[in-house]
Amino acid sequence: MKIYYSGTSPYVRKVMVCAILRGLDGRIEKHPSNPHASPPDLLGDNPLSRVPCLVTDDGQALFDSPVICEYLDSIGDAPKLFPAAGPARWAALKLQAMGDGILDAAVPCRGELAKPKEAARDALIARHKAAMARTVDALEAALPGTGLDIGTIAVACALGYLDFRYGGEPWRPGHPKLTAWYEAFAQQPALIATMPKE
Repeated sequence: MKIYYSGTSPYVRKVMVCAILRGLDGRIEKHPSNPHASPPDLLGDNPLSRVPCLVTDDGQALFDSPVICEYLDSIGDAPKLFPAAGPARWAALKLQAMGDGILDAAVPCRGELAKPKEAARDALIARHKAAMARTVDALEAALPGTGLDIGTIAVACALGYLDFRYGGEPWRPGHPKLTAWYEAFAQQPALIATMPKE
């Protein structure tokens, strides 16, 4: 398998955490790619020009981290990260949506913060920050569990991204229970191994 990746992408991190936990990381060739430059090889496999993009052993290109994570969860005999059915499945998928939602606000917000100020951009930044804050408040009120599943992985990767790109703001202040949960959960070897670096 081959993965197009950026070392600072939180979505790539989520996929690589899943790969490590499933014992598959050694089977995945990492192919560095700048999706903003739309390199021809990435475009050939992902017309959206986004990372992560996983090319399976049989040549099928999969993109969007939830799809890739679920694909990886279907390979091998390691404990499943996607519960099969029932309340545990829906809880894990809801947490994954919350973690991904934080990233869907945090990543473009970070890009906007680097641009010159203007009223429309300020309004967009405020909207993204409000979405992050509401979701973090909801997670503080109903903490993720301690088990390894796609939901807890997604939330941990999202909070790690907020630490990496925003220095812990906006989530740590006023969220002591979530901070304690993250501090403990982030000690998972797969999360340590995928910690982003500039």
